[in-house]
Amino acid sequence: MALAGCSASGSAQGANSSAEGAHGGEVNLVLPDLSAVTVMGGASGRLLLILGLGVCVLGLGFGLLAYLDLRRMPVHPSMREISELIYSTCKTYLVQQGKFLLVLWGFIASIILLYYGVLVGLAWGKVAVVIAFSLIGMAGSYSVAWFGIRVNTFANSRTAFAALGGRPLPVHRIPMRSGMSIGMVLISLELFAMLVILLFLPPDIAGACFIGFAIGESLGAAALRIAGGIFTKIADIGSDLMKIAFKIKEDDARNPGVIADCTGDNAGDSVGPSADGFETYGVTGVALVTFILLGVGDPAVQASLLVWLFVVRAVMVVASAVSYLVNDWWTRARYASAARMDFERPLSNLVWLTSVVSVLATYATTYVVLRDLDTTGSWWRLATIISLGTVAGALIPELVKAFTSTRSKHVREVVKSSRQGGASLNILSGLVAGNFAAFWLGIAIIGLMGGAYLISLTGLDGLMVAPAVFAFGLVAFGFLSLGPVTIAVDSYGPVTDNAQSVYELSVIEEIDGIDGELEREYGVTAQWDTAKQMLEENDGAGNTFKATAKPVLIGTAVVGATTMIFSIIMALTDGLTTGLENLSMLHPPFLLGLVTGGAVIFWFTGASIQAVTTGAYRAVEFIKGTIRLDGVTRASAEDSRRVVEICTQYAQKGMLTMFLGLFFATLAFAFVEPYFFIGYLISIAVFGLYQANFMANAGGAWDNAKKIVEVDLHAKGTALHDATIVGDTVGDPYKDTSSVALNPVIKFTTLFGLLAVELAVSLEAQGRHTLVLWLAGIFFLAMCFFVHRSFYGMRIQTSLEDDDEATVTPPSSNGTGDAQAPRATQDDVVAAGSGATPPEPALSAEDRELIETRTGEGR
Repeated sequence: MALAGCSASGSAQGANSSAEGAHGGEVNLVLPDLSAVTVMGGASGRLLLILGLGVCVLGLGFGLLAYLDLRRMPVHPSMREISELIYSTCKTYLVQQGKFLLVLWGFIASIILLYYGVLVGLAWGKVAVVIAFSLIGMAGSYSVAWFGIRVNTFANSRTAFAALGGRPLPVHRIPMRSGMSIGMVLISLELFAMLVILLFLPPDIAGACFIGFAIGESLGAAALRIAGGIFTKIADIGSDLMKIAFKIKEDDARNPGVIADCTGDNAGDSVGPSADGFETYGVTGVALVTFILLGVGDPAVQASLLVWLFVVRAVMVVASAVSYLVNDWWTRARYASAARMDFERPLSNLVWLTSVVSVLATYATTYVVLRDLDTTGSWWRLATIISLGTVAGALIPELVKAFTSTRSKHVREVVKSSRQGGASLNILSGLVAGNFAAFWLGIAIIGLMGGAYLISLTGLDGLMVAPAVFAFGLVAFGFLSLGPVTIAVDSYGPVTDNAQSVYELSVIEEIDGIDGELEREYGVTAQWDTAKQMLEENDGAGNTFKATAKPVLIGTAVVGATTMIFSIIMALTDGLTTGLENLSMLHPPFLLGLVTGGAVIFWFTGASIQAVTTGAYRAVEFIKGTIRLDGVTRASAEDSRRVVEICTQYAQKGMLTMFLGLFFATLAFAFVEPYFFIGYLISIAVFGLYQANFMANAGGAWDNAKKIVEVDLHAKGTALHDATIVGDTVGDPYKDTSSVALNPVIKFTTLFGLLAVELAVSLEAQGRHTLVLWLAGIFFLAMCFFVHRSFYGMRIQTSLEDDDEATVTPPSSNGTGDAQAPRATQDDVVAAGSGATPPEPALSAEDRELIETRTGEGR
């Protein structure tokens, strides 16, 4: 209230410029006549965009064919049963999330209704269209998430079954095909919806519909990302800690937490990224469309840039599909008869091939569409700026691999530290990796934005105001040129992770006469040891490439947010003509806004980890009390579903608290003072960039350090393995909850903030300054309530005296209460230090540096 009062004159200046009913922002945006654009000797721009709709239909068909192909692949009934159980629990989770989303959407719809219907005075029919497109945007995020889990749960059992043949190529191709299916459907569906708005809605309502659509996307992505991230890490931690408590193997079928873990892999690593990718692609496009309509004065230039933007997006879909087919052909030719393969190599090849093809396609398309735009050669400047982002889409994954790959020296440092220092030095080394990664990724993004800025100085100011802001948006757009492939390599991870689990949970090795059945029914001579080793190695590759997609998405959010913030500045300054002095550190509210954003980022990080911690505590408590290790081969379906219920309960509770905290924070800070809010938006983008990159890469390093111990060193069950498990459980909420959720949080806050600040300015313009002050105070108190609840409402409700170490002992299945020894496994023999000597693994000289043989420890 004090800030708003002391800066009332500054706010009123922006408000007065809107007082004549021109409420600024997107409601006044009118699309130019796209038919006036001609290319290639007379083809209209509208015709090119209609052809783009055809490309979207082909992309959807590509994904559907891959889906049907996966469904027809052979799979043993024992494995299909597990994958369908995982899918059924995922369906239950998604249905609950869908109902929850509709409740959250009600908050957003009310703001849209109030702003457009009451304050702006838009016709109620048009308001209904805007609200409908916000619902369509949310439904789009939700539907691609559902499609993703269905495809992945087909692929996980097929991958596990394919491993039995002992050849690595099918083990790679199946998750790659499922990922590409998701990527093509996701990008094609999103682009199709935006083209429909562009081509078929009245030009005077399309701008508001773009914003409504983007807000709906962001709402869906934020909710699904936050809840999915909490769910998956509750389940993952609860399952992993049993390996330490009871010395059981990875994905032991007797552990009721494993099914929840598999469900979480899809809820967090498939549902979340799918919804996030859908939203990222859409919001970046909406930001660029808004800039073109606000920052470019000539309607003919506006039309040319809009046509160019969407034609390039359609061409990128084709480039990704072609690159995938070429890479798949080359991979099959190279590894058709191979007994071993580097699972990371084909994924890296695909990313780089798509980058090269996309750059060439960008220059060719830009030349064809924009060569007559002006006489200064702007076409090559714009193509070069996009290409900077496209190259970054391949370069940033390479930087990430330097900190998270199983071959990374940072990751191997984590393992070496764990050898002597246990979990303590494991965690410290992971923090080092995360901090270095945040530095180098930050420098890389700064370099890209700096290069775009320099290019924007060479003549683009003749076409638009603030060309550097447009250049930043185009860099983000270039990040997404590899959209289908980025989603594909990200979706590769949950399939490979689930494939391992499906293999173990199916207990296929223990089925009577299984070798003969596989020979007779499927023509497969089972290679049991080889199959397990390949699934482990492929999971390591999946971990690495899950990590590579995170900085691409967060980088896009941050770089693209600058373009959307520009839209708010344009509305507040009456087209950069008044109030520019308020965008300065000499304007105290702006400076205070810069400081405030960091506080919200750190609150959100703590709140999301708190939800995981409490949920994992309850999951571990339940699993320890119900797990049966004697006389059973797998946990009961009832116990497994109960763990899923615990995960869902805390995921939804945590997500609701955090979302409402963000919702009211956005309203409160937008109502405090508009330039304070601009500083706040800049701050959450900058703080979010480094916090997300630090946490994502630290978590990735801890994850693959454990994978090195399990796969390369064959040291499961040792003290070294226990140390890396602890590090991995610390990294789980870092990389898959807090860091990944910051991406949709930044975009949702910016997009919803666009409406919130216009709402506040409109009220000011109507002379309701006192009302704005009271609303700012009420919203701030509501935010504080939910911030308080995010800890005190989520904390572990157990006194210190209630803890009982005896709960570590699992009850026996015969009801006597006496613990029985679990089934002996190779991991258990290694851990027990018995006289049995496990097979000596073949270690490279570098691997031998990582361990030190001790009495009772395996190598």
